[in-house]
Amino acid sequence: MHRSITPTRLVELIGAFDRTPAYLGLADALTLLIGDGRIALDVRLPSERDLATALGVSRTTVTRAYASLVESGFAVAVRGAGTFTRVPGGRSRAHDQALTPSPDESLIDLTCAAATAPPGIAEAYAAAVAELPAYLGGHGYFPVGLPALQAAIAATYDARGLPTRPEQIMVTSGALGAAAIVARALVAPRDRVLVESPTYPNGADALRRVGARFVAAPVEPDGWDVDGMVATVRASRPASAYLLVDFQNPTGLVMPAQDRRRLGSALTRAGTVPIVDEAHQALALDGQEMPPPFAAFAPGTVTLGSASKAFWGGLRIGWVRVPDQVTMDRLVDARLGLDLGAPLVEQLAVTHLLAAPEATRAAHIARLRTQREALVTALRERLPTWEFRVPSGGMCVWCRLPAPLATPLAAAAERAGVAIAPGPIFSVEGGLERFVRIPWTRSGADLENAVEALARAWAGLRGRRPQPQPRDRVIVA
Repeated sequence: MHRSITPTRLVELIGAFDRTPAYLGLADALTLLIGDGRIALDVRLPSERDLATALGVSRTTVTRAYASLVESGFAVAVRGAGTFTRVPGGRSRAHDQALTPSPDESLIDLTCAAATAPPGIAEAYAAAVAELPAYLGGHGYFPVGLPALQAAIAATYDARGLPTRPEQIMVTSGALGAAAIVARALVAPRDRVLVESPTYPNGADALRRVGARFVAAPVEPDGWDVDGMVATVRASRPASAYLLVDFQNPTGLVMPAQDRRRLGSALTRAGTVPIVDEAHQALALDGQEMPPPFAAFAPGTVTLGSASKAFWGGLRIGWVRVPDQVTMDRLVDARLGLDLGAPLVEQLAVTHLLAAPEATRAAHIARLRTQREALVTALRERLPTWEFRVPSGGMCVWCRLPAPLATPLAAAAERAGVAIAPGPIFSVEGGLERFVRIPWTRSGADLENAVEALARAWAGLRGRRPQPQPRDRVIVA
């Protein structure tokens, strides 16, 4: 049975559109709706006559708009059945598995904590492309970022109570690109770097590649041992500290303001440069007010940010907020060995999104909140012996298993149709075999099916320890 969308609902989604000419404006509006996912794939569009009546346009306008959709690959006309939504390249293109190649397209991949695009992303790209001609007369390289985007990002820090000048911002190719640049600029071979455990593995790898020696700071499921971290800083005097204090990846914890103050003071006294990854900072799902930025308590903090989590992973735009204690030239010198700047179209798109982020971000947050509820409910029902706290934001749950079987579980789960990230991936010193990370970035139905598969895999492990057969996977976020 085919799904369909009513003319009334489609008119609500389309809203105002360019009518010069009307058929192209209508085709563009429909393309954006399909590309954003607000109209799902394989949905039957209203008949030409019905949509024309609902929109108050001629039937010829709708006929030509539908033909344009078909020509561009965003629809297919089936004789006797109607016009159905598509995406160019088919469904497999829409759900590319390049990062985690698998012959089984039905595999539910929960190693990637990244959501699909919310409404508004396609419009941002369209606006960016419309603005692009103004830049074609130049070379297109912006090693510290497009000035308009630098100003827009700086304004987000101002709004959080951290005064920031545009020239303190370097725009990068994602937060991971930011981490790589900062590591090259500020960390020397054999420097001690304080790193949380568990931590985001790609951020730790950026530091490891430049020869850093890690000093582990354990993070428990219920919070940081700030007394222990302060004592470690005093004893080891690390050159840098890599911290995730806002919806920490993978635990989902938020460091309270008083702990930021104590730790920030200790790092400042030790001459340690805090490198604070704020990739998940904008993902407060319960409407709560977030603590002040860590840099408010440690002025020498280098802050990493990202549009990928706040909006969409395909927006490969991140940034570094550089404190006055660090010269931008130092980061530029380090960057030029990696790239010459972030892609211009993506920078323009993010500039457009930051000009009025509320609608896009609200839809993104609402969907993540719904998916979090679906995941938590399924885990409580199907895996009641697993322990976890429900994070107030971010993208994932950090689950404690009744036995240290995370790696065998990951192997068994993949055979059952779901890929998860076991705890040891997030450790800088080994261990964490009692933990797995499960993101809520898939649909509710996918999450329920994934938990059902996990429950079957877990039941098969009880009382025995099969040899793990892990696959090499990229932990994206």
